[in-house]
Amino acid sequence: EAVVAEEQLAAALEESARLEEGRRAAEAQGPSSAAEAPAPREEEPPADFICPITTELMSDPVMAADGHSYERSAIERWLATKSTSPMTGEELQHTCLADHHMLRRMIREWGETHSAR
Repeated sequence: EAVVAEEQLAAALEESARLEEGRRAAEAQGPSSAAEAPAPREEEPPADFICPITTELMSDPVMAADGHSYERSAIERWLATKSTSPMTGEELQHTCLADHHMLRRMIREWGETHSAR
């Protein structure tokens, strides 16, 4: 069961990376015709605000024993079947998760300044 879950997560991560690559390629090509007005470009959040498991902006970031930050629900699902780091693959010294209050505040402040535009 753990192997199946790991394969599903790996497939989801590959699909996410493929979609992101496609989005970036489409962005690089620009508008498909000269008559189209370019859409106002949303500023991408800083990479540290993105969960490496979900590739989404975090709302409840926690720090794992590997020193990396993850969305709480995503890393809890990961740790339900594994004891390794999603980033390095190395065994974690422990599976305790620490609230990352400063990162949560920085993400919230970034969101407030970028949604007001």
